[in-house]
This record gives sequence, structure tokens and C-alpha cells, in this order.
Amino acid sequence: MDFDPAAVEPVEPQIAGRAMVVVVTDRLNEREDSIGPLVTELLEEEGFLVGGVVGVAADEAEVRKALETAVVGGFDFVVTVGGTGVGPRDITPEVTEEILDQRLPGIAEAIRSSGLTAGAVDSIVSRGYVGVSGSTVVANLAPSRAAIRDGMATLCPLVSYVVAQLSAFDEL
Repeated sequence: MDFDPAAVEPVEPQIAGRAMVVVVTDRLNEREDSIGPLVTELLEEEGFLVGGVVGVAADEAEVRKALETAVVGGFDFVVTVGGTGVGPRDITPEVTEEILDQRLPGIAEAIRSSGLTAGAVDSIVSRGYVGVSGSTVVANLAPSRAAIRDGMATLCPLVSYVVAQLSAFDEL
């Protein structure tokens, strides 16, 4: 029996969901240029279709507007990077908490625990949240490359599971 490559049906890649990246920083040009592409690449590797990268200042109104735009826009997953530390301009967790319908504290703690193992200090002291707003999963990550890489490795499989649960609920 001969192998006929034309007879093989191409496998469509599975889309994990639509994602948006929000970079929160007062040094927008510096941070967005390196962080946005990194998070986009990591999301795409996990099967997410990235609908955009938005850079906002560390300002409550700007962060809230970006998060609400992602939720209303029907994104499955929004990742914020930055503003999770203990400085006076680190307001991302407080704004995120205000828009969440449900918190997923186990996922946030898994990111911090994994960060400890990876030596990503900013991940360990991050006050970031993970939760659901409407049918959108929202996650806050610390801004170092180590925290982003480690956080995304921990986060993406868990978020894919939550997105699948939310999608199944939407179909009822």
C-alpha cells in the first residue's frame, strides 16, 4: 500500500480563544516595544489569536478603559503586564479587582509559586489577580521577562481550561 500525501486531510489548528495584551507603564515606549511582542508570541504558541496590544499609562481610568474594552469586545482572555508591585503607581490589581465578577485565586497563587521557583522576584511580590469578568478571563502579570515567561507557562493551560468552561456555558 502506497502512501498518498494528497489523501491526508490537513488538520486545522485549534484556536484557544481571542486574546488582548494590555501593557501598563509610565515608560510606554520602552516597555511596549519589548513586552507586547513577547506576550503575543507566548499567547500564539498556546493557540490564542491575539487581537491587539494596547499600551496605557499607570492611571486608573486608562487601565479600566482598556480592560472594559476587552471585556465588551468579547475577548476570551486579557493579559495585563505591569503595575502589580508595591509602588505608588502600581494600581493594576485594584482596577482589575473592581471589574471582576469572579476571582480565581488559585491561578494567581500558582503564578506566584511558580515565580518563586523560577527566581522571578517581581512575580513573587506581585499583587496581581486572575479572574473572570463577563466571559473574559483577566490576568495580571509582573513586567520582567522572567516573570512573563514563567507566568505565561503557568497561566495559559489553566486559562485554556477556564475559557473552555465559559464557552460550554455560553452554548447552553
